[in-house]
Amino acid sequence: MTHADDVTWMERAIELSRKCPPAEGAFSVGAIIVGADGTELANGYSRETDAHVHAEESALAKLPADDTRLASATLYSTLEPCSERKSRPLTCTQLILRSPIRRVVIAWREPSLLVADCVGVETLREAGGEILELPNLADAARAVNAHLLK
Repeated sequence: MTHADDVTWMERAIELSRKCPPAEGAFSVGAIIVGADGTELANGYSRETDAHVHAEESALAKLPADDTRLASATLYSTLEPCSERKSRPLTCTQLILRSPIRRVVIAWREPSLLVADCVGVETLREAGGEILELPNLADAARAVNAHLLK
């Protein structure tokens, strides 16, 4: 993937995040899984299927865990994957680590609003993942969450 491709996919993920029903105490996030050939494999957004589902979780659930395309895929998420969670047994960081995906692109790091210290990026990097941040798109991803960031 080129930087231009990464920007294009992240802009699409930000569009997806706008579909999230706003919720107090939960970020609105969009996620897209893209194959090495540049085709979209799956997407998801926060609260897409239930009140507690996260974007990365929703996108990953749409593909079989043994899908061979995942090993060379990129996961785009408008927010750093969560590293703490009350509503599910596994965090999004753990779900990504259990998948073959090793490349993750985010727009912004999770602020200490709901979790004191999100370590999704660090945990994925320590496990050998390639994590790319697109800070030039952070404002657009944050704007979708204006209801939380008053």
